[in-house]
Formats: sequence, C-alpha cells, structure tokens
Amino acid sequence: MLLNSLLLALREIRRNLLRSFLTILGIVIGVSAVITMVTLGNGATQSVQDQIAGLGSNLLMVRQGQRQGPGGPGSPAFKEVDAEAIATQIGGVKVVAPEVHAAVTVIANGRNWTTNVTGSTNAYFVTNNWKVATGRIFSEEELQAGAAVCLIGETLRRELFSTAPALGQQLRVKQFSCEVIGILVAKGQGAMGNDQDDTVLVPLHTLQRRVTGSLKVSNLLVSMQDNTDSEHLKASLTQLLRERRKLATADDNNFNILDTKQIADTLSGTTKIMTTLLGAVAAVSLLVGGIGIMNIMLVSVSERTREIGVRLAIGALEREVLLQFLIEAVALAALGGLIGVVLATGASIVLAMVMGVPYLFNLAINLLSFAFSAGIGVVFGFMPARRAAQLNPIEALRHE
Repeated sequence: MLLNSLLLALREIRRNLLRSFLTILGIVIGVSAVITMVTLGNGATQSVQDQIAGLGSNLLMVRQGQRQGPGGPGSPAFKEVDAEAIATQIGGVKVVAPEVHAAVTVIANGRNWTTNVTGSTNAYFVTNNWKVATGRIFSEEELQAGAAVCLIGETLRRELFSTAPALGQQLRVKQFSCEVIGILVAKGQGAMGNDQDDTVLVPLHTLQRRVTGSLKVSNLLVSMQDNTDSEHLKASLTQLLRERRKLATADDNNFNILDTKQIADTLSGTTKIMTTLLGAVAAVSLLVGGIGIMNIMLVSVSERTREIGVRLAIGALEREVLLQFLIEAVALAALGGLIGVVLATGASIVLAMVMGVPYLFNLAINLLSFAFSAGIGVVFGFMPARRAAQLNPIEALRHE
C-alpha cells in the first residue's frame, strides 16, 4: 500500500510539474539557504582560527597600556632586557621576542613600496610561526651588531622583484640599504584583514639604531611551552613586569597581556553566534514553503474530490486516503529538500572560493535540513490529507 501510494504521489507531481516546482520553491530556498549559511559560517570560523594560529601557538602578547588620562604621560615602553628577564625568570616560557614596528617606504629593483618593517630577534620566527622559504635567518653576530640584513615577505618580493631573484639583492629601507638574506613562507591574510606577507624583518638593533633612533621596544611576544597553564604564567608575568616597571600596589597595570587562544575563542564564538542567527533567519523560509505545500494540497483535494469519492465508495478506508495525500505532501517536501541540498552544495563551494574561506562539508546539517523539509511535509500536509479522508462519499461523487 505504501509503495502504491508513493507511485500515485509521484504521478500527481509529474502530472503538474510547473505547479509542483512552484510549490516546493520555498522549501528549496529554505534548505539551500540554511545549509549555505551554516557551511560558510563554519568555514569562516575555521578561517579565523587558522589566522589566529598563524600569529603563533601558545602565545601571549604583552603591549604598552593606554595613556593615564587626557594629556597625561604615556605608558613607558619596554626594553630588550625585559624580554631577557621574562625568558630567564619565569617557568614555562619557551622563547620571548621583543618587537618594534615602523612603517616606511622601501626601494629595490627600481621600484618602491610602502610596507611595515619589524625589528626583532630569531625568537620572532618561533613566536609568530614564521618559516623561511629560501635563504636563512639572522646569525648571532648580525643580531648583536645590528647588521644591514633582512628577510622579506612574499608580497614584498612579488611587488619589488617580480620574477627576478631577490636573495642577495639590496633593499633600501628609509636611509640605509640591507641585503636580502631570506624569503618568508607566505601566510596570506591575517585575522584583522591585514596582509601578513607585506613585511620586512630586520634585526632588532638594526631597526633601533637606523630607523627609530631609540632603544624602546613596542611589544613583547611570549611563547609558552606545551601544556603550560596560561593563567598561572600570566599571573607570574604580571607580577614580574609590575616589579620591573616599579608600580606600587595601588597602581593599575600600565601594560596589557593578550592571550591569542582567548582571542581565537572569542572570535570563533562570535562567528558561531552569527552563523546560528543567519541559519535561523534562513529557516523561516522553510515555514513559508510549508504553507505553500498546505495551500496547494488543499487545492489538490478540491480538484480531486470526485476521485476521492469514487475511492471511498468502492471500499477505500479513510486512513488509506489520508496516507495517500500525506505521502504526496511529504514527497513534495522531500523533493524540495533534495534539490535544496544539491543547490546548497554548489553554492557553498563557489561562495567559499569567492570569500577565501575553506569549504567544510557538514553531513549533520545536510541530513538535518533534509529531514526537517520532510517533516514540514508531514506537518503542513496533515490537514489537507485529513480533510480528504473525511469527505462524505455521496457528496464527493456529486462534486463537479
């Protein structure tokens, strides 16, 4: 009986293809929208996590605090000895990288480019997960002497040297020239939308002496050892820095400590909430599609009243008539769900490429959306099916 009811339902759908398609259009849009929104949201979340991981794993970023008031004195800068004290006096620390930035225009190969120059030590390659594609990192002699050497990112290499070899070439940074000793492995876009490959890395002493003219350090990057309690390490770090910066007990910290893992969790949580919200909004169209199915099934019952009367008159049971129309409604909804899943898959792949986020196939949301579409058919198809089953055979046979 179930098989016969299904075949009859498919025959009715095929008999009115255009009407059937317009009926399930709401379901198709709803299912495809929900799956696409959730898939892209998951891809965006993964992209954020990957970009934060690109900053460095188990990383604490120590930055200067804000000014103490309007027009008040600024927060004192760090010094290189602060990084050495953290590395030697706090347990659980892998490496500490002092960091100084400067925005300058660089010139090479007859071209110029405005970029960000970073001065640091070899610990910077560990804290920020930088790998060298070709060339080498700084030697200890170059770091101590503040030698005129540098490593450049892939964007800078492409813009200044194009297809020409960059290793061994001279790069003019502000008023001095440095030799390119290495090319960094490309990282792509950062978590804040910045191009991580648009950079020049020079020894800390080189930038301090030749560009900034100051021994001040902007930030301290602290890489923790695996399985280290970040909260305990942050507490120890806070205490040490307060002592070194001679802060009284009543004084507020004039520095900030940021945990990249907490940043990643916060951003990921935000994108997940937005994904859930967008998915819920898209799911509303599923209800609209269900109303469309109920409407067309009521019309179908009205058109086929005489046919229903004949079936009831020759012995068909009410539950058999109800089952026939219910299966027809579920078949319509399930067909719309199936088409929606296919469209969503194609749309998600294309949009993920356009947005630059990974495509992550989620079997659970695809199955759930399809099952929900079939459930919509049951819920909104029950009333028309029950109405058909409760028709009076005599009155139905009189219907024109």
